[in-house]
Amino acid sequence: MNIINDSTLKEDMEFISNSMNFKQLEDKTILLTGSTGLVGSQLLRALHYCNNKYNLNLTIVAIVRNISKFEKMFGMIDKKDNIILIQSDITDITENNIPSNISIDYIIHAASITASKQMISQPVDTIMTALMGTHNILEIAKKHAVNAFVYISSMEVYGSFNDETYVHEDTMGYINPLALRSNYPLGKRMCENMCIAYSEQYRVPVRIARLSQTFGAGILPGENRVFAQFARSVIYNKDIVLHTKGLSEGNYCYTRDTITAILTIMLNGENQNAYNVSNEECHTTIADMAKMVASKLASGQINVIFDIPETNSYGYACDTKMKLNTDKLRKLGWKPSVNLEEAYRRLIKSMIETRMTL
Repeated sequence: MNIINDSTLKEDMEFISNSMNFKQLEDKTILLTGSTGLVGSQLLRALHYCNNKYNLNLTIVAIVRNISKFEKMFGMIDKKDNIILIQSDITDITENNIPSNISIDYIIHAASITASKQMISQPVDTIMTALMGTHNILEIAKKHAVNAFVYISSMEVYGSFNDETYVHEDTMGYINPLALRSNYPLGKRMCENMCIAYSEQYRVPVRIARLSQTFGAGILPGENRVFAQFARSVIYNKDIVLHTKGLSEGNYCYTRDTITAILTIMLNGENQNAYNVSNEECHTTIADMAKMVASKLASGQINVIFDIPETNSYGYACDTKMKLNTDKLRKLGWKPSVNLEEAYRRLIKSMIETRMTL
């Protein structure tokens, strides 16, 4: 398999491999959903890399909707890769899809609709993918009596705050259920509660990772979230165009730091607990981040332009003022390693090296 395709990504995988004791995963089986998504693909790469480096005899069971997409990203699977592909939508997956000779030890559920435009154009699909998919994966976790089930949630579960708020895991803001775009954060809230319900009623050992905006080397073809747009503006020496005032306060984390966080939660987290995953040094508004990219990454050769439509046709989340607190995760031994400027430098280098600039 062509699991790593640029030097920056290889550096990240080597960093991850040295971040913890992976011997804990020797002879284990991990089921992973969302392996062709941004976070899921990086998890797959990291687990595969560590498996080869440490001879763990780790088996990865990857649930994918589109095998051809998987093979285009990673290449053809060889027997020595210890990867088992199961083709299914998570809304249809059942225990019957799992080979009878496979016993699953860990599950990381990273599959989700994450494109804001799709949340607006396909709100029912967004909700049902979240609820039905999570229910199905929890059922598999229950039947296999897994050691840990990690649900990949989002900082969007916190909703919005009128005043700047330092957000711990027990802090909750307001989400308007009558706003169409709320399907995503409300779906995440419900799925988190479903995890707790399965843990309480069926003793599934659930842990929840609430991710901030994650980006870095190894982003996917066609990625169009704000970090990719800003990076392309630098590469092509074009002005950054914002379709909001950019007042929303963003929380960010470089990809490899997010991966080490998820694996730390899986191996060392406490059941029925949620953990914020963010780099507090990377907290900034969208507008200030754009200005930083224009001035430092593009050396002042591009400008930040505001082009704000009358309606929210782009599906952007509501402005919010919050800063994620990561004390709880840090107590498990995790700490971030890449600041915002360096994250962009590594992202841009990776995009150029892989020609992923369109």
